[in-house]
Amino acid sequence: MLKHVLHPIHPDGRKFVAIFVVVTLALFLLWQPLGWLGVIASAWCIYFFRDPPRVTPQRAGLVVAPADGLVVSVGPGTPPAELELGDQPLTKIGIFLNVFDVHINRMPIAGTVERTRYHKGQFLNASFDKASELNERMAIRLTTTEGASIGVVQIAGLVARRIVCEAKADGRYETGERFGLIRFGSRTDLYLPAGWSVQVAVGQRMVGGETIVADAHSTEPQRQGIIR
Repeated sequence: MLKHVLHPIHPDGRKFVAIFVVVTLALFLLWQPLGWLGVIASAWCIYFFRDPPRVTPQRAGLVVAPADGLVVSVGPGTPPAELELGDQPLTKIGIFLNVFDVHINRMPIAGTVERTRYHKGQFLNASFDKASELNERMAIRLTTTEGASIGVVQIAGLVARRIVCEAKADGRYETGERFGLIRFGSRTDLYLPAGWSVQVAVGQRMVGGETIVADAHSTEPQRQGIIR
């Protein structure tokens, strides 16, 4: 049971957890009630940087969610210029991560990273669609094992101020493989070829590395969702 509750901390988060713990100890020395607030903050920090294992579906053509979070947009969108995917609209899927979501990013499909480009920008609320264009971001172009090109974009948000991208040009990655994270609250956008079948609807919750968001081999029309 514990393995489903206790998860390892991402290496990038260890220094933050250490800082929170040290500050908490100092607060206890100053005034005990403040120390208990520090305990709560430290527990949240550990929770934020958790890195749980995921079960990734294995089948050619499946695209999985690159991040946990809420689907806030599905539809045509022009990819960022730095991806060099052309100026024609592709299928864009936007996922918003709040401060309680797992913030580890995972590769949506197996392939080779062709390029990574950092773009300095603003820190608007990442749930707004204009954040895709205006906010600080890291863009990754991936060529799948079948030769298709897709884009994965890590976008900083209102609270997030640091994008960590471990993906390297010419690196070969498997579906669901970890490649970075964003702290603390952010957005991840996917740009897929227009003909691929979208398997999610706006408002759905995503599980990074597990939830199937699209299928390159399916002819199923785009799914519609309803809140119940």
